[in-house]
Amino acid sequence: MKQKYLIMKDTDKKVLIIREFAELDKEVLSPLCEETYDDKVIKSAMKNGKEALIAALRTKNMYPPGIYANQIADSVIKIYTSKQQSIELFFDDVELINKEEEASEVLAELDSETEEIDLLQNDYDENFEDKGALKNINSPLKVADDEFVDIDDES
Repeated sequence: MKQKYLIMKDTDKKVLIIREFAELDKEVLSPLCEETYDDKVIKSAMKNGKEALIAALRTKNMYPPGIYANQIADSVIKIYTSKQQSIELFFDDVELINKEEEASEVLAELDSETEEIDLLQNDYDENFEDKGALKNINSPLKVADDEFVDIDDES
């Protein structure tokens, strides 16, 4: 699925507007969601770092995947630190899947390069049993052989 995010800063109203569009029909982007954020909230989140900004931008109606959220946050920072008033971002899930496949291939290569650890090593002392068995075991629970009662089922 192809998606578009339109990020706009309205300086008169002192708000940030993010509109999300998706390709529901072939070659046609349909509006999905519009979120409006107060400038004070965005600026405060930016001061606390990118992760805080992403958390502030995500809502129950608009919750983009991490890779998209990072780029949206970068664009918001760019809007607030420059004179640019709007930015359009285009995403294609096919590209996201390809990036994930590339990442999994890299992880597979790293796994194959790492040293195998043998967890089932036989590095115990073979003469252990000869060193003395546990003879005095003091247990607070003692069961007498004659205390068992036979229970007859009368059903």
